[in-house]
Amino acid sequence: MGLLHSSVMAVLPLVPNPLMRRISSRYIAGETLDEALAKLAELAGRGYSGVLDILGEDVEDEAAAREVVEEYTLAARRLEDAGLDATVSVKPTHIGLRFGEELALELYRELQRRCRAMGRFLRVEMEDHTTTDATLRIFEALRKEGENVGIVLQSRLFRTLDDIDGLAPGPLSVRMVKGIYLEPASIAHTDPEPIRAAYVECTRRLFERGAYVSLATHDEALAETLLAMIREMNLGPDRYEFQVLLGVRERLWEKWKAAGHPVRVYVPFGPNWRAYSTRRLRKNPQILRHVMGDMLSFGRR
Repeated sequence: MGLLHSSVMAVLPLVPNPLMRRISSRYIAGETLDEALAKLAELAGRGYSGVLDILGEDVEDEAAAREVVEEYTLAARRLEDAGLDATVSVKPTHIGLRFGEELALELYRELQRRCRAMGRFLRVEMEDHTTTDATLRIFEALRKEGENVGIVLQSRLFRTLDDIDGLAPGPLSVRMVKGIYLEPASIAHTDPEPIRAAYVECTRRLFERGAYVSLATHDEALAETLLAMIREMNLGPDRYEFQVLLGVRERLWEKWKAAGHPVRVYVPFGPNWRAYSTRRLRKNPQILRHVMGDMLSFGRR
């Protein structure tokens, strides 16, 4: 599977957009806000809350960053009008971090203020290690403005336990992830087992300091370890939820929901879907079976 995965990833840039869009359709709600809202409404009917993400990163200029804030504001307003239980999730480089930390903080503050007025929660995403320090500084500044803000932390990075300990006291909401960015071995775990072990240790540390933790994983064995920890610590469903990606291992969602665990589905949308799709394929070798099947059927047309 390793060789096959590497081979497919090597030719992925050559895959035409129509085929790539077919491959990604199960993981992306669509290109428009209406499509994303329809998907969130469908999920709500099945008992799932949501996370709305407008796909994109590394905007080209300040004007584009400000436009992203307006797009998120409209999305938050539409979520409110529809009565949907969904948070919004924003990458720092999507609102200008590459052009300066002050700009990104200004735009996050404005979006946080607007979301707060609508009773909406804002999640500050985490990107690769070059943005970690600035992202944490922005998050700490936003926490002083109100409690409707959370952060993402990655167990892959060696530094994450120290980052947890360095966060200021007070209410804290963290989405815990393994981390999708392939970081240098000098600063990050590169093998699956150390990443899993770090995830468990970081999650315990967060629970110990009273944080609400969104357990973002599709790793069933890891989830069982986390649930054992939750039982051991006598934590209720007001302290955690599972967060899952649209289209990925839905059988697990049903299992967790049926057992009484809160489950929130990450629903991305937007015209910048190709880069997201490529990352998903790079991270998930099991998707290759679907990719290869689509490639073969496409070629027979």
